[in-house]
Amino acid sequence: MHYQMSVTLKYEIKKLIYVHLVLWLLLVAKMSVGHLRLLSNDQVAMPYQWEYPYLLSIVPSLLGLLSFPRNNISYLVLSMISMGLFSIAPLIYGSMEMFPAAQQLCHHGKAYRFLFGFSAVSAMYLVLVLAVQVHAWQLHYSKKLLDSWFTSTQEKKRK
Repeated sequence: MHYQMSVTLKYEIKKLIYVHLVLWLLLVAKMSVGHLRLLSNDQVAMPYQWEYPYLLSIVPSLLGLLSFPRNNISYLVLSMISMGLFSIAPLIYGSMEMFPAAQQLCHHGKAYRFLFGFSAVSAMYLVLVLAVQVHAWQLHYSKKLLDSWFTSTQEKKRK
């Protein structure tokens, strides 16, 4: 039972890591285009401050992947802790950083940053909501996987 659950949870977490990787790569591309000025500021705005620390959110995903081959509890715990620090915390800060611009857009219909003709704050809030969901499910499945591994380890010690 533990082995089947472990395999299923690993598969779910891997799917979420791949979705996170796609979001992360889109963010890296947006930031690179903004910094290198490959397109005008009307097309791609400069990055928000929360986007820089969020780049480190790839670290917890890599730690999670490294924990899978040998069911390494330490790497999985590090992945979960660093996810809070490198993934969730920048997203919370980002929601607060972008709130005044979102409020301005809602109340007055004015946007000052754009992403290919769309309001940058709207597009980035969409990314932010998706990222929060991905990381929340990743933490949920990681906790269940950790419990499964821990239970399995305790049963082995009893025998």
